[in-house]
Amino acid sequence: MEHYNSKLWTKDFIIVSTINFFLALVFYLLVVTIAVYAVDKYDASTSEAGLITGIFIIGTLIGRLFIGRLINIIGQRKTLFIGLIMYLVTTSFYFINAGIAFLLLTRFLHGIALGVANTATGTIVAQTIPANRKGEGIGYFSMSATLAAALGPFIGLYMSQHTTFQMIFSFCLALGLISLLIGLFLHVPAIPAREEEAKQKLFVFKKPKLSNFVEPRALPIATITLVTSLCYASVLSFVNFYAIEKDLVTAASFFFVVYAGAVLLSRPITGRLMDVKGANVVMYPAFFILAAGMILLSLADNGFTFLISGILIGLGFGNIQSCTQAIAVKLTPVQRMGLATSTFFIFLDAGLGFGPYLLGFLIPLTGYSFLYGILGIVAMLSSILYYFLHGKKDKMDRKKEGSTLAAL
Repeated sequence: MEHYNSKLWTKDFIIVSTINFFLALVFYLLVVTIAVYAVDKYDASTSEAGLITGIFIIGTLIGRLFIGRLINIIGQRKTLFIGLIMYLVTTSFYFINAGIAFLLLTRFLHGIALGVANTATGTIVAQTIPANRKGEGIGYFSMSATLAAALGPFIGLYMSQHTTFQMIFSFCLALGLISLLIGLFLHVPAIPAREEEAKQKLFVFKKPKLSNFVEPRALPIATITLVTSLCYASVLSFVNFYAIEKDLVTAASFFFVVYAGAVLLSRPITGRLMDVKGANVVMYPAFFILAAGMILLSLADNGFTFLISGILIGLGFGNIQSCTQAIAVKLTPVQRMGLATSTFFIFLDAGLGFGPYLLGFLIPLTGYSFLYGILGIVAMLSSILYYFLHGKKDKMDRKKEGSTLAAL
């Protein structure tokens, strides 16, 4: 415990968190505006507009899949700059009016750039945070994306109502440029390369196997992220439609604000709690809080209940997300931290990106209310899955650690 005050808020931690915030802000800002742009500019159909929004996630997944394998060979800092330069270049493509096909290509390439840059920021921050403050540090770091998730749609909708799309793209380009410039001041400590990794520099794509693209040790906890992200995907995609159905549109406009507020207030506490007491102390309550939030949302018939469900979902999923990311990097040797980070985000993006599409098939059969109730049960059952995939191991590790300390 005497080492718990290892410095967290270093210059490098602040820089990488700021870059992550700007990248996420651009993503969320464009999510709510690009479909409207496609319809207004190119007379896109509803399905084409949806594809233009969603193809970004596919690009992000592909970017993460390949860069997770290469990040330690290229180097974390170089990977970040490659991602940021790609991000700048692909953002500038939005200014080119060359039809729907080119806009689709732009979104896909922009997604790859985000996958590369975001995997680099996640890996660098995991390396920068002191080992005994991983949970707290990643909790603070992931708050940058949570804040962007609340501000991005708000700024995007405001700008789309009060300015031109050219100004929106200029704003996104400016944020990318600022990210690149402040990145110049970032110092990343070198990771000692293992002998077999040095050999692989010339044979990166020889004999491809699963462990070249994902980190096997991070797969169990990433699976928990995937399952629980379906709950949040349903909220992210359908809560506005549900609010219209329930005549709670005014409350819906504040839903993600209270969600973000709950996450921002709780993560510093839960992150520190995880470091001191272990993951289980945070994870098990988070599953049940998420379940309660989803079930309350399914029963909501007034604005107050609707917003309380937003707070509970924030306390539940928001903390599950940051804790599972911390677990993924804690389980992994430093040389494979890049792969662990990309594995975590691949599963998170898969849940958030493909979840709405899959759940969309259920809505005609269940309706929104019943769907949220079902997902509340899924969240509850996730605690059992977590027990077998990680919780049991975490409990045993804490007991061993306690026995060692007692012996000393």
